Amino acid sequence: MPLFSNAFEDHIASLIQKCPGMKTLRQIHGRLLRNHILSSSPFTFTLSKIISFCALSPNGDIHYAQRVFDDILQPNVFSWNSMIRGFSQVQNQSSEPIALYRKMLSSGFANPNSFTLAFVLKACSNISALSEGRQVHSHAYKYGLDSSPFVQTGLLNFYAKCEELASARFVFCDISDKNLIAWSAMISGYARIGMVNEALGLFREMQEAGLSPDEVTMVSVISACAKAGALDLGRWVHSFVDRKGIRADLVLSTALIDMYAKCGLIEKAKKVFDDMVERDTMAWSTMIVGFATHGLVDDALKLFSRMLDSKVEPNHVTFLGVLSACAHSGIVRDGRRFWSAMHDSGVQPLMEHYGCMVDLLCRAGLFEEAYSFVRRMPFPPNAVIWRTLLAGCKKNEFQDKEAIIAEHLLRLEPLNAENYVLLSNIYALRSHWDKVSKMRKKMKDNGVRVIPGCSSIEIDGFVHKFIVSDDSHPEMKQIREALKGISRRVRLSGHLPWTSSVLHDVDEEEKENALCEHSERLAVAFGLIKTRTPTVIRVVKNLRFCADCHEVIKIISKEYGREIIVRDRVRFHRFVSGTCSCNDFW
Repeated sequence: MPLFSNAFEDHIASLIQKCPGMKTLRQIHGRLLRNHILSSSPFTFTLSKIISFCALSPNGDIHYAQRVFDDILQPNVFSWNSMIRGFSQVQNQSSEPIALYRKMLSSGFANPNSFTLAFVLKACSNISALSEGRQVHSHAYKYGLDSSPFVQTGLLNFYAKCEELASARFVFCDISDKNLIAWSAMISGYARIGMVNEALGLFREMQEAGLSPDEVTMVSVISACAKAGALDLGRWVHSFVDRKGIRADLVLSTALIDMYAKCGLIEKAKKVFDDMVERDTMAWSTMIVGFATHGLVDDALKLFSRMLDSKVEPNHVTFLGVLSACAHSGIVRDGRRFWSAMHDSGVQPLMEHYGCMVDLLCRAGLFEEAYSFVRRMPFPPNAVIWRTLLAGCKKNEFQDKEAIIAEHLLRLEPLNAENYVLLSNIYALRSHWDKVSKMRKKMKDNGVRVIPGCSSIEIDGFVHKFIVSDDSHPEMKQIREALKGISRRVRLSGHLPWTSSVLHDVDEEEKENALCEHSERLAVAFGLIKTRTPTVIRVVKNLRFCADCHEVIKIISKEYGREIIVRDRVRFHRFVSGTCSCNDFW
């Protein structure tokens, strides 16, 4: 057999492909180098196979691949693709694949193919590199690869993950032969930004087109329901999974637990969890977090103990769950115990864990300890932690620290309206209207706009959204009439509006009217119009509960004999007979 025959090179490639690990690969590579076989240009293919094994094999070594790659004078497109894809796999949040792609283009030795662009788009989506991804999109047209299914799917995934839904929809509509992956990517994109009606509409189109959904698609649909708090739709999707015999693997079962928990049906979430044959760390953690957000601290902590007894290792999410459970209930002693246990388990605290501890201490009235805890952090606190401390000032009136905290917060986030609103709230509570006016002027000068309160409620499989003081809903006239009736009954119960939380130096009547326009009240009023006992009214709000709305909805639950569940940005509130599951501690 001639030394440089195709058959010989195929034989070498076959040996490389069958390598059990890097040790054997290095032996083959060393033998080829010692015999000066790889110095000949016909063996670029063999070098490409070595690179591919090192870069893409689970037992490979990307750095070894890099050294081999750097020794090739004119790498072919297969070698470039292997390196780009390899770095994407081992360094999920790295920009290295994008840098390699730029080098490939500047080298002039190889043009990208459809796989190249798909791999680079995946890297762009991993780090939300929108500008770079758009450039790759233009390259798809330049190299005539825009009609490739791999490129189209890559573009769709990229735009969906970057939450550029208009661009994603443009790519989606341009796909002539829409496959299951393209439908799943588009549904996932809608789910990411809470467009549940659009996600479910696309899911129905998918069924009409005769495409059978798989586990990945169903996880996207279930996630959309979870984000919007659409329980009826989520139940329907669950029954669809059962009817179609779709395998409820670990990921799908965990998504169902998350959906039921986020839709306010924690008992059903627990049933799904209990019915699982196998549970991994994420399944345990999701259930613990679910209990925590519902304020069921005992259930969360007992489940954590069961998890440890089952020899399942807790991770960052697990400890976030138990620490937030302690924070929601003000259990400082247990919070400190879990903080120590996290270190003992070898889980290094992230910023979010420090945030939980600061929240716990502030809620428990231990502001000075919380402030000292922040000053001892091993890395600079983020805006969330400073904001939590500022809220602690509001509650405990530590005015001497207020200015220092506010300075840190506004330096980190000078354009976040929430910071100005929080400061304005503090000043308003103290009737410091001159400072409230200064905050308003500062916001205007910096071009800061307040995020409006938005609440949603699902009625008959459709999610209705309400924004504070918004008149766009087609049934707003009936809603306002209902609100008038609610206000009368609430007043007769003895409630006086907590107008101190309204950030305007105006008369009391205007403040009361402003409170009545809050989005959660609009959603609850709509729920009262459209449903009857014993249907539970379920509302999802994008911001934290306002104190007056919380008190009013307690009264509504008693006066109207309705169970009302509200999920705000922090936790669940279950109102029954005039009481809330949070025990007014949130």
